[in-house]
Amino acid sequence: MPPTHNPLRGIALMVCATLCFALLDVTSKTLAKTFEVPLLVWIRYLVHCLFMVAVLGPRMGRGLVATTRPARQIVRAVLLVGVTGFAMAAFRVMPLAETTAIIFITPLLVALLAGPWLKEKMTPQRWAIVAAGFVGVLLIARPGPAVNAEGISWALACAACYAVYQILTRQLSPTENTLTMLFYTALAGTVTMTLALPLFWGGPLPTLGQAGLMATMGMWGGTGHLLLISAFRHAPATTLSPFLYVQLFWATALGAIVFGHLPDSLAFTGMAVIVASGVALGLAERRPARA
Repeated sequence: MPPTHNPLRGIALMVCATLCFALLDVTSKTLAKTFEVPLLVWIRYLVHCLFMVAVLGPRMGRGLVATTRPARQIVRAVLLVGVTGFAMAAFRVMPLAETTAIIFITPLLVALLAGPWLKEKMTPQRWAIVAAGFVGVLLIARPGPAVNAEGISWALACAACYAVYQILTRQLSPTENTLTMLFYTALAGTVTMTLALPLFWGGPLPTLGQAGLMATMGMWGGTGHLLLISAFRHAPATTLSPFLYVQLFWATALGAIVFGHLPDSLAFTGMAVIVASGVALGLAERRPARA
């Protein structure tokens, strides 16, 4: 499908994509109370891979795996597997909203890494924005009943992997097909977790309802990424990037509805600071592009 200029449609697709990702997080948190995280990661990518093969395979054929940079595609894909596993481990022991907010420092980490890696200049304004974002994390990560060191460590590891993943995405996107990049993430996740399956296979057998929930993880993930790609066909990244933070609203609402948890006032303040920092960073990056 060729790109079109329809910002409202792009924003609507982005909001729906963030809802899919939030539902994936709710489902994984629910299942992680009973099942091991690596098992859930394997099922999430297996269903995602099968979903893409069924939807895109007949149309794209070998084009689904055609790439000029296979090694970098695989490294990028394995990083996303780490993102998924670390996020699920964090959600297992911490509330949805706080965990999602900490993971959303990813754009700030990208800004820090882009300097030495991509030779992008860090201005004093960007340094101040990044510092403010980390203050927001400290407001959330302070000692309290809802937050613990283990969960914070998993969430920060998730954000670190996600930052490197996004930088590799920047490097690959000018020359690689977007759907091929998406398929490699599903394929690498399926292959790596299948090879590791003997290490974590076991535990209770899922009920029919739990098996259905497991299957929806791959559907939420695959659908969310396809909606994300469609959104960027209708509107530029500078328009859509602020709407990524709608996922924080979904996480807060679903956390309250499903798990009965609402962040306290300091955590809400920290979340607001992180969102404001991310949006400000996006606006700071937009000005040089316009110039």
